Amino acid sequence: MITVHHLNHSRSQRILWLLEELGLGYEIERYERDPQTMLAPASLRKVHPLGKSPVVTDGDLTLAESGAIIDYLVERYGAGKLAPALGTPARLRYNYWLHYAEGSAMSPLLLKLVFDKIETSPMPFFAKPIAKAICRKVKSNLVEPQIRQHLDYLESELGKSTWFAGEAFSGADIQLSFVLEAAAARGGLNHSRPRLMDFLRRIHARPAYQRAIERGGEYSILT
Repeated sequence: MITVHHLNHSRSQRILWLLEELGLGYEIERYERDPQTMLAPASLRKVHPLGKSPVVTDGDLTLAESGAIIDYLVERYGAGKLAPALGTPARLRYNYWLHYAEGSAMSPLLLKLVFDKIETSPMPFFAKPIAKAICRKVKSNLVEPQIRQHLDYLESELGKSTWFAGEAFSGADIQLSFVLEAAAARGGLNHSRPRLMDFLRRIHARPAYQRAIERGGEYSILT
């Protein structure tokens, strides 16, 4: 039996979605973030040394990293679903997006989250103006231009086909979902990029996505 070690409000939500799309049975082992630090509990390190989510176990296999998990589950259980055929240009594009999502697109979004947090965190009154000035400078000169560049790129690329890897919905779209949901929540993604907003509308309407939300529980990135 596949078990998803599911941290609330995390990337593991898209693994639940993938499993629903594949129609596979699975169990959920739930973990809650620390309400103050928002970090995963130490108990996750008993499953994987990094103590991060998602992690899946399947028999004797323990596997972390969203892209690797999607690749494994689609290849082992997909029976031709959710990935283009091997050796095709669409498969190369599919593999590219699996790596791009976390390797490139998430970095500036995470930086923005960190600097937003620093900017609003309690600190000595004399340090606050300096910290805010540094955070705003870094965001305006480095982080936010990078986010805009990635969103412009994704908007343009989605104009080439119905879904990111081609005309068929695939695991690449599942992998990119968290990036675009995060961008809509805190990265400035809005209706000025209509293809990306339509992408979010389409994935959120999928029955498998909705079933995954029901099973996974509250997913604050959507609110």
